[in-house]
Amino acid sequence: MGKGDRKTRRGKIYRGSYGNNRAHVVQQAVVGAKPTVTKSAAAKKAAPKKKSA
Repeated sequence: MGKGDRKTRRGKIYRGSYGNNRAHVVQQAVVGAKPTVTKSAAAKKAAPKKKSA
């Protein structure tokens, strides 16, 4: 019972997982709030191309 135990809170923290013994806090969605928009990697500005000699 400790870090290696997957059924205990300490074991969940060690493994980095969530479950009944380590509930993951999820923020409730606010009614009427605008959804957040994240830009994808493709939308980022591309590096300038090098000119060949």
